[in-house]
Amino acid sequence: MIFRTNQTQITTISSSLLFALISISLFHFFPPLPSLNPSQPKNETLTLTNTSHGSSGIPRTNYIVRFLEYRRAEDHRIYLESKLGSAGWNWIERKNPAQSFPTDFGLVSIEDSVRTVLIEEFGKLGFVKDVFIDSSYSRSLFVENSGKKCILGDQKKGKRFTSMSFEGGGFDPSIGNFTISWKRKLAMQKSQVTSMFGAETLWAKGYTGAKVKMAIFDTGIRANHPHFRNIKERTNWTNEDTLNDNLGHGTFVAGVIAGEDAECLGFAPDTEIYAFRVFTDAQVSYTSWFLDAFNYAIATNMDVLNLSIGGPDYLDLPFVEKVWELTSSNIIMVSAIGNDGPLYGTLNNPADQSDVIGVGGIDYSDHIASFSSRGMSTWELPHGYGRVKPDVVAYGREIMGSKISTGCKSLSGTSVASPVVAGVVCLLVSVIPESTRKEILNPASMKQALVEGAAKLAGPNMYEQGAGRIDLLESYEILKHYKPRASIFPSVLDYDDCPYSWPFCRQPLYAGAMPVIFNTTILNGMGVIGYIENPPTWQPSNEVGNLLSIHFTYSDIIWPWTGFLALHMQIKEEAAQFKGFIEGNVTVRVYSPPPKGEKGPRRSSVCVLQLKLKVVPTPLRSKRVLWDQYHSIKYPPGYIPRDSLDVRNDILDWHGDHLHTNFHIMFNMLRDAGYFVETLGSPLTCFNADHYGTLLMVDLEDEYFREEIDKLRDDVVNRGLGLAVFADWYNVDTMVKMRFFDDNTRSWWTPVTGGANIPALNELLSPFGIAFGDKILNGDFSIDGEQSHYASGTDIVRFPEGGYLHSFQFQDNSESGATQNILPNSIMKVDSPILGLVEVGGGRVAVYGDSNCLDSSHMVTHCYWLLRQILDFTSKNIKDPVLFSESARNVSPLLKDDNQLPSRRTDVNFSTYSAVVGKELICQSDSRFEVWGTKGYGFHVMGRNRKLPGYPVIDLGREFNMTSESSSLEWRKFPEKKEGNSLSTIIRKKINRRMDFLGLLNRDELDMPMLIATQRFIPVFVAITGFILFLSFWRMRQKRRRRRKGSSGSGRFINV
Repeated sequence: MIFRTNQTQITTISSSLLFALISISLFHFFPPLPSLNPSQPKNETLTLTNTSHGSSGIPRTNYIVRFLEYRRAEDHRIYLESKLGSAGWNWIERKNPAQSFPTDFGLVSIEDSVRTVLIEEFGKLGFVKDVFIDSSYSRSLFVENSGKKCILGDQKKGKRFTSMSFEGGGFDPSIGNFTISWKRKLAMQKSQVTSMFGAETLWAKGYTGAKVKMAIFDTGIRANHPHFRNIKERTNWTNEDTLNDNLGHGTFVAGVIAGEDAECLGFAPDTEIYAFRVFTDAQVSYTSWFLDAFNYAIATNMDVLNLSIGGPDYLDLPFVEKVWELTSSNIIMVSAIGNDGPLYGTLNNPADQSDVIGVGGIDYSDHIASFSSRGMSTWELPHGYGRVKPDVVAYGREIMGSKISTGCKSLSGTSVASPVVAGVVCLLVSVIPESTRKEILNPASMKQALVEGAAKLAGPNMYEQGAGRIDLLESYEILKHYKPRASIFPSVLDYDDCPYSWPFCRQPLYAGAMPVIFNTTILNGMGVIGYIENPPTWQPSNEVGNLLSIHFTYSDIIWPWTGFLALHMQIKEEAAQFKGFIEGNVTVRVYSPPPKGEKGPRRSSVCVLQLKLKVVPTPLRSKRVLWDQYHSIKYPPGYIPRDSLDVRNDILDWHGDHLHTNFHIMFNMLRDAGYFVETLGSPLTCFNADHYGTLLMVDLEDEYFREEIDKLRDDVVNRGLGLAVFADWYNVDTMVKMRFFDDNTRSWWTPVTGGANIPALNELLSPFGIAFGDKILNGDFSIDGEQSHYASGTDIVRFPEGGYLHSFQFQDNSESGATQNILPNSIMKVDSPILGLVEVGGGRVAVYGDSNCLDSSHMVTHCYWLLRQILDFTSKNIKDPVLFSESARNVSPLLKDDNQLPSRRTDVNFSTYSAVVGKELICQSDSRFEVWGTKGYGFHVMGRNRKLPGYPVIDLGREFNMTSESSSLEWRKFPEKKEGNSLSTIIRKKINRRMDFLGLLNRDELDMPMLIATQRFIPVFVAITGFILFLSFWRMRQKRRRRRKGSSGSGRFINV
């Protein structure tokens, strides 16, 4: 019978479905643990390689387990053993000088097969703060080799530290995008850097750095070195059995600070030297070594600490938070800003932290050294604006210092400029009587003395020189009469002071513009913790100042010693025709409670920021360009690859991709051409298209909300907005090929996206009939005599009829393109469309497949001439006769099926890095005041979450997933932070890991560990769903049985 047959099938299907759901749930979410071993975890000594294989051959990785309290290491070990037993992990004993003090972390070795389960269990423990990989990192040393500079080691991925100083002041041209040659040799007396700052004046007064404890974190120092009179202690934090410096860098740094040889004098010869050997002879170190050494510096009450290293990873939380703790313990840290100049946006951590004195380098002519890294800081992007860094600059080229055993030599680099400032700081600390030293001196008050006493250099801007060249004697005068207070740095923003106030002085304010953000640092010399008593106030000097509207964002808690105050400045609409200057002061009162355990009145201080702002009438729409910053993603936290694959020495896109960092030359060019360029750090719904001639989208990696796509179409077609897009390469096969195992983070790294997110851009451009492909094109071409280089750009594969399309012959270097050529030398060049221009409704669209010609990071040739012609078209409808020649007209549409367009990757949890996927659409504080906190113009409902649309699945396999262990462990719920650690909570929110549901139905390892709460919820959800299905089918069967009985009584049968 049909009914009975169908009923049996349904019952069978429902039972099978229920069984399958429950099986999948149990299989995926409860993987079996290895058999438990009742023996205690074996104690191990720290090994150099942090290898993935233990002594038994079982793959292992070392992890840092951070605790909420300081206790003896043995107590932490016993606690973990009592809670977790011993299966799958070992406690690693750290044999170093810090073992006699309480600690806040432990080092454990975990078997890779049970890594995810055990890390989850560690994270559940009440006294455990979090778990991180014990990252290794190394740095490079420049040495002489047969008269030619060479580099030892390579630039490490992940946690990448800047190079050591280099001899003679020269770079190897093969490791950068510039060539430097200094042939002029300085006279020996000029190389005495101490005399150039007037150190002899303070020596004559009896100040020589006495009773100042100076911690030098470097490569160590040899005992009884003849250049030093006061080596108090040498400690080794590495796994090498030596205290000596076998490289020479640590000895050199110590010599600049405290050497007494007549040929290479240091600033503070009586300073007590504490040499922390944190790097091996192979220039390798580990996070755990630094954490132990930092803890020891805190426990032994160091006064000053010099760290001549750094790297771009400001999200390395164990390192960053330990630096906060160190400075909160009243240790003044001095650190090199980095040797990644002359590029902008290349600040190194920890020098980019506000509580650290970040030092840049200059030469003896007071020019910024070409190797010195530049600001701004990039922590705040995309919604905010970076802080001014470096804080100060000092001589860093051909500085004389001590050799390993005896004698002197010269080195160059910011790692030389840093000990120059550290030596000055030691000398200044000794000026304050020891009895009152800790009451007056702290990281904030010392920075106040340095920046307020510094000499501003003519030529460099504030993001190159900070406050300027340090002035020892001026700082001495400030400290001699210092009373604890708070201040703002920089304390003046003057649009009439160019070039120091660049980029602000390059573009005046006007009504209707996006807010201009100026981010300052609050220095609180009154206490480690401070608060802003009342909201800051704007006090104009005359009635004209009322035309300025300022909103403020600032630190809820000023800790440690520092905070931020950001000004969001808009000119009111009634000033649309005003031309002139607006002057006045921003004032804010800061107070600090008495130190913990002490009684007394709180200290308070009024800080003043002077403003002199230039205002012009609102420019014509055709002169206004809006830069999309919101959809840019940079390193950290993910592997965002470089835009030009020809660049081998810098694999990461970490310069900020901002108008005022690696696109600063383009910004200056646009200003010279008469354009006014504004920045949008919020979604595309947050600007009024009627105000702008062109939306400029360059090198973008993020996704787009549906509302953004719809609004942009309307803006172009109906509102006449111009759109200019500069894309970059995107090829999945090439991204897979770029995957590597990073020894620093002990993890596989795969690019999150290509140079640009082509699938997302194609979705954005689809209403205009435009799409990019997945070729990676390289080669030279010319248009109307202008030579250009196409560097890892993509091609145009879809373009509408009637537009103008320009094709050139290039070779395709993508993995898929290379497979078409059997022989290596048989790569053929084919015509590929790269530039398209078309009118769409009332607007105009221009697309180009490469952004490297606008990016000053690794530019071969610029294409500013092309950008000007594109803007002439998109903003003013001016058509260049060459670009719009009849031969370039697209007489028939260029088409390609959707399934042949580049596809999104599914093996990367993109929501981890995206400001769109899984986030709310909301206008942030960088947008116009009237749309703050809303979805934007024309929207009245608050934001919604963006999910990626459906797309073809690309199964790249488990081994291609990015399993970035160094940052994959912030997913668990964190215990409540203490008041002083609120900043770390803010940073953690930026890098919360979210679960990738695409990985739930297979055993492939997700690219990030899953949320604990979700791991518990999904099996329950599956089980309940299965039960409901079973109950539904059972009830259906019962009803049909009753119905069948009724049919039998009436004598009716079903025909078969």
